Amino acid sequence: MIKKCLFPAAGYGTRFLPATKAMPKEMLPVVNKPLIQYGVEEALDAGLTEISIVTGRGKRALEDHFDISYELENQIKGTDKEKYLVGIRKLLDECSFSYTRQTEMKGLGHAILTGRPLIGDEPFAVVLADDLCVNLDGDGVLTQMVKLYKQYRCSIIAIQEVDPMETNKYGVIAGDLIGDDLYRVRNMVEKPAPEDAPSNLAIIGRYILTPDIFDLIKQTEPGKGGEIQITDALMKQAQNGCVIAYKFKGKRFDCGGAEGYIEATNFCFENFYKTGKAY
Repeated sequence: MIKKCLFPAAGYGTRFLPATKAMPKEMLPVVNKPLIQYGVEEALDAGLTEISIVTGRGKRALEDHFDISYELENQIKGTDKEKYLVGIRKLLDECSFSYTRQTEMKGLGHAILTGRPLIGDEPFAVVLADDLCVNLDGDGVLTQMVKLYKQYRCSIIAIQEVDPMETNKYGVIAGDLIGDDLYRVRNMVEKPAPEDAPSNLAIIGRYILTPDIFDLIKQTEPGKGGEIQITDALMKQAQNGCVIAYKFKGKRFDCGGAEGYIEATNFCFENFYKTGKAY
């Protein structure tokens, strides 16, 4: 029912300078695998096989990563190093990849709109690769959300509780509880000051969106920071119909900054690399 997943990946990664001056932040390795590969694996586990990536200048490494490297594969053929390519080969075999460029950085809403030619008129998922999400006890976050979409057939956003003093880093929702960890959104604010935040339920980088979101983004004026915010378009959608916020099961690491990146690396080393599940 949902088969497409959009990865906005044109941003500058300024919170991780100077590492991201010449390397896409989505290619930062967590142990031995780049962030965006974790995201694509999560999408594939949820049954999303058509991967669309919005890139920008200096992001060619993303396209090269999801491609065959004949010289490298020939060099390690028949050696024990082949095991390191098992995961990426699975993605290349089971997923298709398409790309478009965002020529100006005008916010997440604009990045999603840039991906419209790749998505078409159908529901789709959005993954922000620098939010690394894992769930050791069951389904991945996107899988959980796809199951909810099959039930509710509307846009769904992933949320988590954050420190009330850090609401200025996130889009924040207020809503009415309609089920276990499910809220019908009635208000949504982009990066509010703690005293203005409607709650401490923050939106993280996992969405399922219905295709009418594209026209709503086109009608959205630039908001905070002069950017076209996806939260503003989603608020219009919530007023016209239904947007559900889901407090997901699992852990999320903010790998756009050094602290979250180090936490993610330590977690993945202990739970994936040392157990032989890292490839």
